[in-house]
Amino acid sequence: MTGPQEVDTAQIRARYPDVFERPAAARLATPAMIVAALGIFVYGLIDLDFSPSRLFSGLSQLGWISMMMIPPDPGSSLPIYLKAMGETLSIALLGTTLAALLALPVSLFAARNVVPSIILRFPVRRFLDSIRGVDTLIWALVWINVVGLGPFAGVLAIAVSDFGAFGKLFSEAIEGADQKQVEGIRSSGGSALHEIRFGLLPQVLPVIAGQVLYFIESNTRSATIIGIVGAGGIGLQLAEQIRVLEWQKVSFLILMILVAVAAIDFISGKLRFAIIGRRAVA
Repeated sequence: MTGPQEVDTAQIRARYPDVFERPAAARLATPAMIVAALGIFVYGLIDLDFSPSRLFSGLSQLGWISMMMIPPDPGSSLPIYLKAMGETLSIALLGTTLAALLALPVSLFAARNVVPSIILRFPVRRFLDSIRGVDTLIWALVWINVVGLGPFAGVLAIAVSDFGAFGKLFSEAIEGADQKQVEGIRSSGGSALHEIRFGLLPQVLPVIAGQVLYFIESNTRSATIIGIVGAGGIGLQLAEQIRVLEWQKVSFLILMILVAVAAIDFISGKLRFAIIGRRAVA
C-alpha cells in the first residue's frame, strides 16, 4: 500500500517543485521578519527609556489619584461645565459639517470616474493627503496662533483636519458608485452635471451621511483634546482642574465626557442604521 502513495508523492513533487522545494530565502523570510520586528521592539523600549520599575512605583501614585477622584463633585461650577460641554459639542458638530460641505465638491475632482485625467486628479489627491497627514492637535495650535484662543480655533482645526479625510473617503465612495445610472442619464442626453446630480450623488449621499455621523462622534473626543491646548470647550476646563489638582472635579468632567460620547454614539448609530436600511430598501 505504500508503493502507490510514494509514486503519487513523487509525481506531485515533480509537478509542483516550487511548493516542496522552496528556496532558503523564501523559507527564512518569515522568521527573519519576526526576529527583525522583535529587535525593533526591544530597541524602541530601550531607546525610549522604558522602565518596569518606574511603572510599578508609579502605580501607588495612580491609586492615590484615583482615591482622590471619589466621589465626583462639580462643586459650584456645574453651570460653567455644562456650557463648556455645549461648546465642545458645537465645535465637533460645526467643524465636521463645515469639513463635509467643503470636501464634497473637491472630492469630485479626486474621483477617477469623474475626472479621468491623472494630470488633473493627481494634485487634488496629493493636496488632500497633505492636509490629512497633519493631526488635529497640530492644526489647533496653528489656528490658535492665527485667530486666537477659543472655540473658533477649534472649529477651524477640526474642519481643516477632516477636510482631507472626507475628501479621500468621499472620492472613494464616488468611485465605487454604480455606473449604470450615469450611463442611463448620458444616453438620454444629460450633461456632465446631470450625471453627477442624478446619477452619482443619490448613490453616495447615504454613504457620506453615515461617514459624517461617525466623524461627529469621533470629533467630540478630538474637540476635548484640542480644548486642552486652548481651543475652548470642556477640554480647557479639564486641563485647568488637573493643573490645580482638583481631582473630584476632574472625575466629574471625565464622566461628563463619557456620557456625552456614549449618547452621541447611540444616536449616530441609530441614524446610520436608519440610513443604511433606507438605502437597502430603495
